[in-house]
Amino acid sequence: MNERGAGLRHEIGNWAGSALGRLEVLALFPLVALTASWFGFTDLAMITALGLSALLAVAVLLGRTTPRGDLVIASGGTGRAGLTALLEQVTNLEGRDTACFLVQIDDWPVLVDRWGHDSCQDLVTRTEDRLRAALRHGDVLVRLGDARFGIGLAPIRSARLEWRETIAARLVQSVGDPIPFNGTTLHLTACVGHTALIRRGTDPAAATFLAAEAALSDAVAHGPNAVRAYAPNLGRARSLQSSLSADVEDAIHDGLITAWFQPQICAGTGAILGMETLARWDHPKHGLLSTGEFLEAVSAAGHLPLLGQSLTHQALKALSLWDAAAAHIPSVSINISAPELRDGSMVNGLVQELSRYALDPARVRIEIAEDVAASAADDAIIASLIALKEAGHLIDLDGFGLGATSVPMLQRFRVDRIKIDRTFVVGVDGDAAKARSVSAIIAMAQALGISTLANGVETPNEHTALEMLGCDALQGFGIAGPMRSDKVADWARARLVKDKTIRLDDRRSGG
Repeated sequence: MNERGAGLRHEIGNWAGSALGRLEVLALFPLVALTASWFGFTDLAMITALGLSALLAVAVLLGRTTPRGDLVIASGGTGRAGLTALLEQVTNLEGRDTACFLVQIDDWPVLVDRWGHDSCQDLVTRTEDRLRAALRHGDVLVRLGDARFGIGLAPIRSARLEWRETIAARLVQSVGDPIPFNGTTLHLTACVGHTALIRRGTDPAAATFLAAEAALSDAVAHGPNAVRAYAPNLGRARSLQSSLSADVEDAIHDGLITAWFQPQICAGTGAILGMETLARWDHPKHGLLSTGEFLEAVSAAGHLPLLGQSLTHQALKALSLWDAAAAHIPSVSINISAPELRDGSMVNGLVQELSRYALDPARVRIEIAEDVAASAADDAIIASLIALKEAGHLIDLDGFGLGATSVPMLQRFRVDRIKIDRTFVVGVDGDAAKARSVSAIIAMAQALGISTLANGVETPNEHTALEMLGCDALQGFGIAGPMRSDKVADWARARLVKDKTIRLDDRRSGG
C-alpha cells in the first residue's frame, strides 16, 4: 500500500477509535438494539450488534494502538540504534513530540578503581533498574556504555523545558538514592543532558542525539549532579572555555582575576553577618566575567588550587582592611574546591595566612559545594574538612537541596550552616511547593542545630516569605550584588545608617 493509502487507513482507524472512546457513542448501540427488539425489528437489532463488533475491529486493526491520548512506540533495537529508532518514528508523527535524555554516572573511573570492574557492573545494572522505574511505560531506556544511559520518551504532545527539567531531576534523584553495596552504602551522582526533538535538518534523530550529547558534556563540566538543557550556544560556550584555559595562569598572576564580595544579612534584623568571596575576571577581550563563565576553564587548566590560594589571600587581606576602616564585617566566607581539599598543604597554608593578618579562624567560614561533602570515599577530603573544623573554622554547605547529602554526613563534618539553593528561593513567596520545601529544610536544620542561609534572594516579597518561614540569613541581588573590596566599607556604613533610620522611624510610629 502506498503512503497515501496508509495515511487514509490510519485516519479511518483514528476516527473509529476516537468515536468508540466516547461514552455517549457507545451508549447508542445497546439503546438502538433494545429499541429494535422491542418493536420486533430483529434484523436491525442483529445489524446493530454486528456493527459494534465491526467498528471495534476497525479501531484495533487500522487505528490507534492504545486508547490513551499518548502513543506508545516500541524501540527498534538496542544502544544508540534503539534510541534513534524511537526518535525517527516520532519525527514522522504529526502533532507529537519527544525528548532525548543522556545520563552519565559521575566519577566512573574512580568507582572502578576502588571497587573493581565486575562489582561496578552490578552498580550499573541496579542504576538501570532505578532509571527504568522512574520512567513511564513506553519510554525507551538503553545503555550507551559502562556508565552512560540514553532515554527517549514515548510520544507526547509537547516536550516543554519545564517538564523535561522535572524528569531530569527525577532521574538524578533515582540515581542518588542510597545503594547498599559491599557492606557499605554508596551515594552515586549523575549528570543529565536533555533536549526536545529537533525536527530541522535532514536527520532529526541524529541531530537530537548530538544535541543531548552537547548538553551532557556541559553538565559533566559543571558536575557532579548537574543538569543541562541543550541550547544552540553550547558549542560557542565550550569554545570560549577552551580559549580561556590558555590564559588562566597568567590572569591569576597578573591580578586580572580578583576577589569580589557579596553581603550576607540576618533575615530578621537586616544586620550584616558576613561577605562571600566570589571571583571576577577582568578580561581584556571579553570584559568582566563572572565565576560561572570561566570556572570550567580554570578547572580544565588544572589551576583551581592556584585560584583558591589567590582568592583566599585577597579575602583575608580585605577583612583586615575592613577592620581597620571600622566597617564591622563579622566574617568572610571562602569557597574551597575538591582539588584544594585534596592538597595536604592547604590547611597549613591557611593557618599561616590567618597568622599573617592576625585573624580569628572563626571569622573565616569555609564554604564547600554539596557534591564535595558527598565525597565520603575520599579520605583526603575528609581529613582536610575535619582539620579545618578543628582549627576553628565554621563550615558552610552550598547548594543544599539538590544533591545527596545525608543527615549523618552533616553531623560527621559538623556543618554549621547550609545554604538553601536558589532554585528553592526564587519565587518562594508565590509558590506553595517551594515554600513547603524550604520549610522542611529549615525544620531539619533547626533540629540538628544548623543555621540556614537562603541564596538568590531577589525581591522584598521573597525576603519576607523566607523570614516568616524561619530562615536565619539571606544573600542575593535583592540585598546587594557582588562588589569590589574597596566598595564594601562604604556599603556597610550606608546600610548601618539606613537600618538606624528605619528603626527610629518605627519607634516614632509606635512600631
